[in-house]
Amino acid sequence: MPLTQPPTPPAAPAPSTPGSRPSAIDVGTGVPIAVPRPVTQAEVDALKEKRSELSRQLTSVSDRRKDVVRDLGRASDESKAGLQKRLDVLDERIVQLEKDIAANGQALASAPGDLALGERAAPQVRVGPFTSGQLTAISLVGTLAVLMPLAIAASRALLLRARQPRITPEILEATRRMERMEQAIDTVAIEVERISEGQRFVTQLMAGKPKELVLVEGKREE
Repeated sequence: MPLTQPPTPPAAPAPSTPGSRPSAIDVGTGVPIAVPRPVTQAEVDALKEKRSELSRQLTSVSDRRKDVVRDLGRASDESKAGLQKRLDVLDERIVQLEKDIAANGQALASAPGDLALGERAAPQVRVGPFTSGQLTAISLVGTLAVLMPLAIAASRALLLRARQPRITPEILEATRRMERMEQAIDTVAIEVERISEGQRFVTQLMAGKPKELVLVEGKREE
């Protein structure tokens, strides 16, 4: 009668260490895995970086598996065995990455809420009776109330200046010519006025001379 080996007892769960708790389960054996619980922000950041790296590796392995499956469908009977081995290795790798991602997610879920969200309360700095937030609000209101009207006025002035016609050299030359013509016309008008005054004076002299002669002759007759 052949000897039978006694059944192997199930593996005992890993003992919990301080700061850790059995939050993940091995898919292959069903044994709980002790996942360390992050207690600092640096540990949480490391878990997040690990999650990103595992996701990147999983995407890369999945793309490689798609290529192997495509090549397996086109391969001959001699090369199918090698491609099938590669496909099995990639499947095992995908399963392992899924386990690691699950364990990493459980570790992140066990972190305190403020650490998991990455929130760090910034200390409120007080300047006199105001806090830093109040000073920021006051500066924003002051900027909107003072600088915005100035900016609007400056923009309107620029628009009005842009709408005015540009003074070209031709316009300047025409303006100078008009000024010279006005000066010449004023000079001619003054000279004409002088000539008119002279003519009126001569006319008055010639009109007054016969009267004087008549008076002189009348006196002689007497």
